[in-house]
This record gives sequence, C-alpha cells and structure tokens, in this order.
Amino acid sequence: MDQRDRAFSCKAEAHEASEDVGRNRSQAPTIGDVIAGRFGRRDFLRGSLTATAVAATFGPSLLRAGDAAAQTASRYVFDEIEHGVDETHHVAPGYSANILIRWGDPVVPGAPEFDPLHQTAAAQEMQFGYNNDYVGYIGLPFGSNDPEHGLLCVNHEYTNEEVMFPGVGIQDETGFANMTPDLIEIEMAAHGNSIIEIQKVDGTWQVVADSPYNRRISLRSTPMAISGPAAGDPRMKTSYDAAGTRVIGTVNNCAGGITAYGSYLTAEENFHGYFWGNLTEDHPEYANYERYGVPDAWYNWGEHFSRFDLGKEPREPNRFGWIVEVDPLDPTSTPVKRTALGRFKHEGAESIVNKDGRLVVYSGDDQRFEYLYKFVSAGRVDPSDREANRDLLDHGTLYVARFADDGSLTWLPLVHGAGPLTAGEGFNSQADVLIETRRAATLLGATPLDRPEDVEPNPVNGKVYVMLTNNTRRTAEQVDGANPRADNAFGHIVEITEAGDDNTATSGTWEVLVQCGDPAEGEVGALWNPATSEDGWFACPDNCAIDPQGRLWVTTDQGNGWKKASGTADGVWALETEGAARGTGRMFYRVPVGAEMCGPCFTPDGKTLFVAVQHPASDGTKDYPGFERSSTFEDPATRWPDFDPELPPRPSVVAITRMDGGGPIGS
Repeated sequence: MDQRDRAFSCKAEAHEASEDVGRNRSQAPTIGDVIAGRFGRRDFLRGSLTATAVAATFGPSLLRAGDAAAQTASRYVFDEIEHGVDETHHVAPGYSANILIRWGDPVVPGAPEFDPLHQTAAAQEMQFGYNNDYVGYIGLPFGSNDPEHGLLCVNHEYTNEEVMFPGVGIQDETGFANMTPDLIEIEMAAHGNSIIEIQKVDGTWQVVADSPYNRRISLRSTPMAISGPAAGDPRMKTSYDAAGTRVIGTVNNCAGGITAYGSYLTAEENFHGYFWGNLTEDHPEYANYERYGVPDAWYNWGEHFSRFDLGKEPREPNRFGWIVEVDPLDPTSTPVKRTALGRFKHEGAESIVNKDGRLVVYSGDDQRFEYLYKFVSAGRVDPSDREANRDLLDHGTLYVARFADDGSLTWLPLVHGAGPLTAGEGFNSQADVLIETRRAATLLGATPLDRPEDVEPNPVNGKVYVMLTNNTRRTAEQVDGANPRADNAFGHIVEITEAGDDNTATSGTWEVLVQCGDPAEGEVGALWNPATSEDGWFACPDNCAIDPQGRLWVTTDQGNGWKKASGTADGVWALETEGAARGTGRMFYRVPVGAEMCGPCFTPDGKTLFVAVQHPASDGTKDYPGFERSSTFEDPATRWPDFDPELPPRPSVVAITRMDGGGPIGS
C-alpha cells in the first residue's frame, strides 16, 4: 500500500500498514498461545472436541447460527435484518433510524450552513466535524439522568479528503499535490470533538440550536493542558511550548467514555499517521517512535505546518496518544491530557466506579499484538461535588494485563522502579514509563492480543468485555484454539471476571465469549454465502455498549477487508452473554456501502440507541458488487444520508427508536 492509498484508507487498513514499522517484538505468549495451552491446540484442530465442550468453552457461535435452543432462549426481541450491502442504511422492523446530525451541520451559534464547494477552516470549526466515532450521553440537568434531554459528546477521528473536497480525487501518482495549506486547515478543524445539546420533541430527537453548551474542539486551534506525571518533562517540550504543559488540539479521537461525575474522556488513537520527516538512529526518540510507527505520513501536514515535521519538532509526537478529559458542562473549560493513563493508541476509555469509590478506566491499545490496560485512581469519586473530582485521573496506577494458560489473569503495575522499569532500561522517571508505555508493558511480560479495541465494564453482571477485532498477521504456525485459522480476519471477544467482582483487583479470570465468523459451512469464519448462511454471525468486533438491562451490543469494523471477513456491510449486533444462547448474535442495524459502524450509546431508559456512521462511500467500495470504483467527491459510491446530487456523502449520527414509542430497544 503506497502512502496516498494509506492516507485514504480506513483505520483498520492504517493499523495494518503501520505495523511494518511499529510492530510489537514481545516474546511473551500471544493470547492465542495462551488459549491453546489452556484447551489443547491439537484436540481443537483435529475436531475432537464435542459440540457440548465447544459450546461451553468457546461459546455457541461455533455451532450453527440457527441453533433452535439459542433462538428460543434469546433476551432480545426483534426481527433480525439480513446481511447485505447497498447505498443506504437498514434497521430492524418496527424501528426508526433518523439522522440527528451530519458533517457540516451547524453546532455553535452563528455557524454557517454547510457549503461543500466553499469550505473554510473557520466555518468547519463552527460545524459538526468529520468521521464521527465515539458517542456519549449525559442527561440534563446533570444528575437528573433525563433520557429525553441531554448532551451528546462525539469524537471526530480522521478525514477522507477524496470525498470531502472537490478536485482532490485519489492521487496515486500526484501524491499530495492537490492538498493545499487551506485544505489542510479544514482537515485539522474537522478533527476533534463536538458537544451538542439534544432534546426529544414529539418523539423525535433534535439538536438544540444556539445552546450555550454547544462546542467544537479542534486540532487546529483548541488549547489543551497536559497534566499528570509526564507534564513538564523535557521530552514533552517543544519550541512553542517550553514548559511542556500546553498543546494545541487532539487528534485521531476514536472511542472514549463518560465518567460518573460527568466528564468526557476522548481517546487519541493512531497519532503516528499525522507526522512525517525522519530522525537519525542516534536521536534519543528514535526507538520510542519506531515502537509506535512514527512517522507514517498519512497526511502531508508536515509539509506546511512545522509541528508535524519531525525534523523541526522532534518531540511533538510525545504530546499525542493520551486520554483527554473534557468538561462538557462548562464550554469555557480547557481540555486536559491525563498522562497518568499512559501513551499508546487508545481505542477507548470506559470507566466504572468501584465498590470502594475508586474510578477504574479500561483501555485497549488498538494494534495487532498489543495490550490491554486499566487505570485505578488513588482517590475516590465524590458524587456530591464535581469539582472535587477534577484531578482524580492525575493520581493512580496504570496496569497492563497478562493472560495465563490456566484461565487466570494478572494485572501488572506500570510503576517506575518496579521490576525492569528502571534507569538500566532507560526509564529514569514515571514520565518515561508513561511516554513509552508500550515498551514498559513489553518488559513486564504483558500478553500481546489481536487488536484490543473497545473494553466495556458491565455494571449489571460485573463482567468486562474486550473486543479483539482481528489479526491478519497470524501465520499457519500460530494457529491455535482461540484463533483456529491462519490470516485471521474475524476476531473474537474475551470476557473477564475480576477477582471478588472488584474492578481494582490485580487478578481475575478470563474466557472466550465468542469467536466471530460464519459457522454455517462447517468452518468458523467461512465467507458469507447467502444461500446457506444464517445472519446471526458477524466479523471484526470493534465498539460495544451495555444497555440499561446489562445486555451487550457490538458494532463492527471490517475495514477494506470486508470481502475477506464477511462479504457484507458492518452494523450493530445484539450479542447474548448468558444461558443457552450465550455467544450468539442478531443483526439489528446495517450501514451503507463503504461505511464503518461506530459509537453505540443508549439513553438511560434504553429507549434510544445512538450510533455513528463513519466514512460512508470510502471503505473498499471498488470491491463491493455493483460499486466497482473508488469513491471521490464527484463520484461517490453513495450520497448517504442526503442522496442529493449536489452533496457528498456525510458521516452522521443516527438516533434509533421504536416506532410504537414503547419500551427499550430490543425488548
């Protein structure tokens, strides 16, 4: 994949491309090796496990999706939609899927209407950003848990210039020739976050225009503070921030979380793709950046803006890859990068208040053979005083997970001076440990996983669910029980039980909830065949959400490998976690061609499900039957959601509700 192709690809392809330079060289066992040791690789591969043993060990998804017992035991009540792909979206019968807000829609007071032919950075900073990913909801007023009036917090992960701007196109030969400084500034403005006030009026969700809460946070101009152990460290200082405590903007915001005290955590993921230039091998940051794949030059920003050129600002990449905390209830507040939570390619930052009052934040490092983390605060959440929780995430312990072959789990503390995390290994302070979190975790012997993405603690049943999207770099020699195929394009989900149902525990147990793929052809992960396959399976779990009843909903991201993974569009699946149906799924919603499914979020009453449709028309469209071309602004594979010949496709947030106005989604 050449540089320009990579710039226009989805994040899943970007992960794969980046690993050539940032691959984890850990010698610790992979999660597949561990599962194989626990259950016996040869027995599984030879098919000697009984159907009962397979279901008990790996989940019923290894059985035929149409298993009668699984269907009758379902906790979900809706008619599943069919697999497929076309120009629009689809939702289960009896539900409405309405566009709430689209790229370019006005957000802040005075924002102009969207004009795709005359875009400016100033306008974009007042409008809804591009490629919406994470979605979080906070009821208004805070503490009311109001399910029909609240704030929506939305991430804007990255940009697809070929369908954003007229005349740019797919530039395989011309490189970045058509990307001017003005267009780059629009891109920067389209990154970041949107906070919008929304309200249900006569059964329909609407954005509250000119709300004082409405806010755009952008990479182009929003000042942010840096706090925690790495703040002020020499490795965080640049020519325009001599103190190492301030930075402009946030980048590649993937998933995130809402804390119990109403703050919004937004995760910086693939920051490596925004830098270009080179460092010599004797530069003090050379090995650090190699571990993260910096630079990867998805964009040509470094050509025109010095902060993204390693030759001019060699420490700037150290200021990205963090969890950023935002106070959505105060639109004048300064977002803060909380360095105590570590620097890596954070997929998300979902949290739970432990029974002793401490806050626990889970996060996956979304790259093949990377790790699972959790942060445990030193202080306790004060439910009566939001201000008292302001710096809660600056003090605590970051842990990384090690999975053992007996089904046990150990959380290893990333603390300077402990074990190998000393000056002898190049860690002179806790700041060094956190800036190079990946290397520190490798030295501790953490378990490499198959792209750990969203991690969701379930407050109802006490479990923690880890989405492991795929690992197409697995070879035939690495085939094992949990990943019984080489070139694994399907992924799986791990369920963790913390010791004593204590989320601060340093030990626990784990098991595989489900392996993804189609079992209908007798081989897990066989390509979808509409003549023989049931529709209840899926590929590449990415994000997830727990509804108020404690049920698990999963969204998928197959990337440009959709054809290899399932041959069908991404979507939302209701996944069983209990009883005879455990590990089986039902397809509830499907995105249009070229899109990825992101951001599942329920209102407190479970009656609305917000989802984010990202990069419609962009992902591998030339390979979809009937869409044999690469999308451009002038000729996209779909013009969803407007279907206006004068408008390009627009990433959008969708509000899903029951047509009858009745109970919770899926009930």
